[in-house]
Amino acid sequence: MDTRELRARVAGGKLVGWVRGEGPRLLLLHGGPGMAYSYLDDMADDIGDGYTIASYQQRGLAPSTTEGPFDVGTQIDDVAHVLDALGWDKAYVVGHSWGGHLAMHVATRLGDRLDGVLCVDPLGAVGDGQMAAFEAAMSARTPEADRLRATELDERAMRGEGTEEDALESLRLVWPAYFADPATAPPMPPMRLAVQSYAETFASIVAELPALAAALPSIRVPVGFLAGGASPMPAAACTDAAAVIPSAWVETVPAAGHFPWHEAPGCARAAVQRLVAS
Repeated sequence: MDTRELRARVAGGKLVGWVRGEGPRLLLLHGGPGMAYSYLDDMADDIGDGYTIASYQQRGLAPSTTEGPFDVGTQIDDVAHVLDALGWDKAYVVGHSWGGHLAMHVATRLGDRLDGVLCVDPLGAVGDGQMAAFEAAMSARTPEADRLRATELDERAMRGEGTEEDALESLRLVWPAYFADPATAPPMPPMRLAVQSYAETFASIVAELPALAAALPSIRVPVGFLAGGASPMPAAACTDAAAVIPSAWVETVPAAGHFPWHEAPGCARAAVQRLVAS
């Protein structure tokens, strides 16, 4: 499938992305924060033909700007600039993990630019966003020695002292825990991580949680949630938010983890179809 390059001017430089296909407009938001977009190509493949699918590398990693600020407000502005660069007055936004959390922020702030939102196994938006429960599940699924080393490296990153190599080692150690059956999890694909973007954006996520939770009832565009039934991210990350967003729905994929399209091929396409039909 032919892919076209996208360039959007933003504070600090530019964001670079890619556009493919024809049909209803979808903008994909990758997880992290501070992670490379490339892992989400598989979800775009799962959504498949019949859509115009745009994606971009969030700030912090080349080929996009590596400059901050790294906070939720700037990330929302970046989404608006990407839509402008695409020439899209409206689009569906599909976000995974942190990208799904960002999509909820976008729905509260840029509702007039959206046709709808799909949050795929997102970080939650009510209370602590299910962060404590997620961390506990990841720990329980990870062998003790790997867990202790990963925790040490993650704490170093959150202090702004870690390197990209540290962050990648930490992610590699816990990678199997993201899947329904860690023993049969696929190897971690080639990955890049921006430590400063991760640490500073995560701090902003925590600070903005109360305001996001308060704004969820104001969303007026269709919102769907796709949850992995065997994900370390608790189902409440989806159901708590859906309970206060008007007409929101939740679809749970049994025996699927945090990347549900890997263990249940076709689930992302089916969820997008349901969103567009709504």
